Amino acid sequence: MSDTTPSHQVRAVFNDEVITVYQAYADRIAAPALRAGTFVDPFKRARMTWIKPSFLWMMYRCGWATKPDQERVLAIEITREGFEWALANACLSHFDRTRFATEAAWRQALRTSPVRVQWDPERDFGLNPLPRRAIQIGLSGEAVDRYLDTWITSIRDVTPLAHEVHAAVVAGDEDTARGLLPAERPYPLTEDLVGRIG
Repeated sequence: MSDTTPSHQVRAVFNDEVITVYQAYADRIAAPALRAGTFVDPFKRARMTWIKPSFLWMMYRCGWATKPDQERVLAIEITREGFEWALANACLSHFDRTRFATEAAWRQALRTSPVRVQWDPERDFGLNPLPRRAIQIGLSGEAVDRYLDTWITSIRDVTPLAHEVHAAVVAGDEDTARGLLPAERPYPLTEDLVGRIG
């Protein structure tokens, strides 16, 4: 990380219309989602669902698609409008006294917000923590409905890519691994959104 790179930065694959986020599931959830183009039964709308723009953080979370119930990695394209709605309606998962006067005010915001934002250390190829942070976005209630019904434009299975990158890492060929990674870049955010998500 260069001296000018912020410690907290949303990095993602995106174009003018959509941004790519990742989730990992068991085949029983992934296969119907791939067929339907959105998440359907047995996916549970009532549960909080976490989306992650960072491919390597997703690899850390799912252990290169080897952890139980996380064997299928999905790349989900969602509208940028939806993504930015999520951030605009988010509450940080930790108390930040620069954004909330009291811990009670933060807890009230956390209870009522349909979106939760968490910053966790970004990961390298060895899945070791890096100094910069990657964003995870938890959707619940209204946000889950919007995600499933209006934001998702496509779902792709990128499990083979996860295995290919991992094989290159295991072989000690980081140049090949790096060349396979999705081309993530800083996502442009308004000052209001930056203030909202820290």
